[in-house]
Amino acid sequence: MVLIAICLPLFLIAAAFAVDIAYMQLTRTELRTATDAAARAGAKTLSLTQNENNARAAAREAARRNRVAGAPLVVQNRQIEIGLGSQPTDTSRFTFTPGGDSLNAVRVTGLRTSSSAAGPVGLLLGRVLGVTEFQPQHVATSTQLDREICLVVDRSGSMMESLKGGNLGNACKPPHKKSRWRALDAAVLAFMDELEKTNQQEQCGLVSYSSAGSGCGVTFTTSDIDAPLSFDYEPVRDEMARMTNNPLQGRTAISAGIDNGIRVLTSSQARRYAVKTMLVMTDGLHNQGREPILSARDAARQNITVNTVTFSSDADISRMRAVAEATGGQHFHADDADSLVEIFREIASTLPVMITE
Repeated sequence: MVLIAICLPLFLIAAAFAVDIAYMQLTRTELRTATDAAARAGAKTLSLTQNENNARAAAREAARRNRVAGAPLVVQNRQIEIGLGSQPTDTSRFTFTPGGDSLNAVRVTGLRTSSSAAGPVGLLLGRVLGVTEFQPQHVATSTQLDREICLVVDRSGSMMESLKGGNLGNACKPPHKKSRWRALDAAVLAFMDELEKTNQQEQCGLVSYSSAGSGCGVTFTTSDIDAPLSFDYEPVRDEMARMTNNPLQGRTAISAGIDNGIRVLTSSQARRYAVKTMLVMTDGLHNQGREPILSARDAARQNITVNTVTFSSDADISRMRAVAEATGGQHFHADDADSLVEIFREIASTLPVMITE
C-alpha cells in the first residue's frame, strides 16, 4: 500500500504527460493542415482574380472549413500577408517579401494563442502539473510558381472543317473563318493575352502536328517546333498567323506533337525551377505514329504536366483524358468556339501554387 501510495502520483503524472503530448501533437497537425489550406486558397484566388481582397476572403473561408482542437480556425486579416515569393538561383529555398507591386504569394499565420479569436488550447490532464493550456501557431506561405508552357496544336486536315464536320470550301485555300482552326487561333490569341495579365514571367513555346506529306503546293512535316520557349509571345502569334494563311492537311500524329513538346520544355531555354506544362489540343482521333499515352509517360518522367483539350464530337475524349491523367494533368472538352476560348483563358490564368514555407 505504501508503494502504491508513492507510485500513484507518478502514474498520474506519466498519464497526464502521455495524453497531453498526444493531444498537443494532434492539435499542431490540425493547425498546420488548416493554415496550409488557407494559404493555398488565398494564393489560388490571387492567381485567378489578381485581387488582394478576394485572396484574403478565400484564405479566411478555407481556414474556417478546418477545425483545430474542436473549433473552426479563425484567421483575421492581420494574419494574412500578400507579397512576393521568389527563389534565388543559387538555392532551392523560397523567400517571402510582404507587399510590393509583383504579388504572387500569400502567407498565413495560424494561431491558437491568447491573442487569437478562439483563444489557447486547453489541456486535458495537464492540470495535474499545473499547466492548463498551450498556444500553438503555424506559418504557411503558398506561392504561385513560374511556368514554362508549350502549346501543342493540331494542324491536320480536319481542322479545315466546321465544328460539326462539314466541308467549308476549297481545301487548298486558307482555313475558313468558321473552321475549327480559326476557333483554335482565337483561343491561342486569348491564351497569350491572358498570360500577359499575370504577375508571373512565363515562357511559352508552340508546337504543331499533323503528318508528313505535300499538297496544294505546300509541304507538311509530321510535327514542327514553330516557336521555342520565350518571354516574347510574338513568335507564337506570328506562327499561328502564318498557319492561318495557309491550307492545312495531313493525318493526326498526336504523339509526335507531345514528343516535340517535351523537347521544347527540356531545352536550354527552360528554367530549372519553373513548373513545366504542356497544353495538347486535338479535334480528332490519333491515327499516325505511336500511342500518345507512351509519349505522355515520357513527359511524366521529365516532370512535365500535360493538360489536354478536345474540340468537336469527332475527338477521342477517353484517350486524351488518359493522356492527361498519366501526367497528373487535366482534360477539358469544348463543344463550341466560345467554350474553347474560355478553356484556354482558364488554363492561362490558373497558375500552379505550392506551399513554400
